[in-house]
Amino acid sequence: MATLLHLDSSLSPAEGSTSRAVTAAFRKAWQEQNPDGTVVYRDLAAAPVPHLGTLAAFAAFTDPATHGPEQAAAFAERVKLVEELEQADAVLIGAPMYNFSIPSTLKAWLDQVIVMGRTAGPESPLKGLPVTVVASRGGSYAAGTPREGLEYVQNYLDGLLTSMFGAEVDFIVPELTLAASNPAMAELIPLAEASYAKALADAESKGKVFGAPVASAA
Repeated sequence: MATLLHLDSSLSPAEGSTSRAVTAAFRKAWQEQNPDGTVVYRDLAAAPVPHLGTLAAFAAFTDPATHGPEQAAAFAERVKLVEELEQADAVLIGAPMYNFSIPSTLKAWLDQVIVMGRTAGPESPLKGLPVTVVASRGGSYAAGTPREGLEYVQNYLDGLLTSMFGAEVDFIVPELTLAASNPAMAELIPLAEASYAKALADAESKGKVFGAPVASAA
C-alpha cells in the first residue's frame, strides 16, 4: 500500500492559499490512483515542529543508552518525523516564497529529518524518492526577470533535497499570485491566471503519475 507524505507550510488558510490549492489538486489525483493508499499530512503552519535544538541534534551521534529523559524525549520526536519520511513512497511539499526563501516552519522540518548516516549521505535510503514541491510566489523570479537573482526557494530546495537525500525533485511554480490584490500588478492578472491554471493542471498530471501503482515483476 503506497504512502504519500504531504506537507503544507503556507500561513494562509486553504481558501486563500495558492500553494495549498495546488497541493490539494496533486493529493486528490494521487488518492484517485491509490484509493487504499495512506496520506500522512502535516500542516507546518498550524502545528509547527520544533526547531532543532542541542539535545535532539547531538542525540543522533551518541549512544541512546546515555540519553537522559529530556534528550530521549527530544530525539523521539525527531525520530517520528524521520520515520514518516522513510516510509513515504512520494513526498509533496507546499513551499510558498516568504521574503525570498522558504517558511521557517519548513526549514525546521528539514533540519529535523536530515540525519547524517541515516536519511542523509551517500548511502541514503531515500535515493530516488520522488519529491514534488509547489513553489508559489507573489511575483516572478524566472530566468530573465529582474528578480531572478533573488530566487532562493527552488535553488535551495533542489540543492538540499538532491545532495542530502538523493531525491528526484520536481517543481510546480504558480507565480504572480499577488497580481489580483496589488494594483501595481493589475496588468499581470492574465499571466497570473494562466500560471495558476497551469499549476493546477500540472499538479493533477503529476499526482496521477506519481500515484500510479508500480507493476510487480512476474
